Amino acid sequence: MIIAGTEIKPGQQKQIEIPVAKLYTDTNISIPVHITRAKRAGPTVFISAAVHGDELNGIEIIRRLIHSPKFNIIRGCLIAVPMVNIYGVLNQSRYMPDRRDLNRSFPGSEKGSLAGRLAHIFLNEVVAHCNYGIDLHTGAIHRSNLPQIRGNLNDPETKQLAEAFGVPVILNSDLRDGSLREAAVNKDTKILLYEAGEALRFDELSIQSGVKGILKVLSHLKMVKKRSSRRKLAPYIAYSSSWLRASASGIVSEYAKLGDLVEAGDRLADINSPFGKLINQVFAKRSGIIIGKQNIPLVQEGDAMYHLAYFGAEQDEVAEQIESLQESIKPFDNGLTEKQ
Repeated sequence: MIIAGTEIKPGQQKQIEIPVAKLYTDTNISIPVHITRAKRAGPTVFISAAVHGDELNGIEIIRRLIHSPKFNIIRGCLIAVPMVNIYGVLNQSRYMPDRRDLNRSFPGSEKGSLAGRLAHIFLNEVVAHCNYGIDLHTGAIHRSNLPQIRGNLNDPETKQLAEAFGVPVILNSDLRDGSLREAAVNKDTKILLYEAGEALRFDELSIQSGVKGILKVLSHLKMVKKRSSRRKLAPYIAYSSSWLRASASGIVSEYAKLGDLVEAGDRLADINSPFGKLINQVFAKRSGIIIGKQNIPLVQEGDAMYHLAYFGAEQDEVAEQIESLQESIKPFDNGLTEKQ
């Protein structure tokens, strides 16, 4: 295996940098990559974070993963990339300096825009080596997502990986043009998208769930030793979801939180004037689980406020599993305790 001119032999662990381009200050910019290759042959998996530069949970997930005492690759190879959109991380921005969305710029081009060039480099230097991938994301700024896995569940192997990850909510998701997921699939790489938390924030539930989920997938692929689990979460698949949008502009008083099971007709929020006059109310149109929500208490007419996923008769069980997940998370765990 050769990445950016560096050979990684069986049994080696290396930290390398993939050159991208210089800033106009003549400062070199490169993608940091941590590679662990076992002596025994097996699948190659990439874990990527910060494809959107303001989505920081994934950076911490990868840091904790590679320092976890459970991180011992016994076969195959893991390529961990904590910051793909290094420009966005520097600027605390979702986008590239050219205002393009990197996750709409794949497969990119060697001679294209800056976003296209970065997409081309990442796809050919990292993804092209891999059989599987997990791309880590969060909600946008001022918007949180419940830990969830998205993928093409019509593919049986992708569905198995999604179930192995072990979060309660799995969402069947179509491929988007220009996305890393689409480009990876076109290279015959099976890929999951993990959505959890909010941009520019660390969220302990999202981070711990992400580390545990990745280790479960690696165990499923027999890349790490299988460990017994006291309690196994049974994931549930939602084949449809929708956003509830504000029907008026104003200041929000909310009654529903992330992970709640709501019934059709439940009041989720009031929209008030600055002087407290009720302008409008937001009601659930169908029974579902809140898997995403806006956090800022100000809305413009048309703003997306609540993302509901629909599970049919299984919704009570989903709500119980979400509550169980929330209760299983420690107040703080930096992932280093056992090693120290």
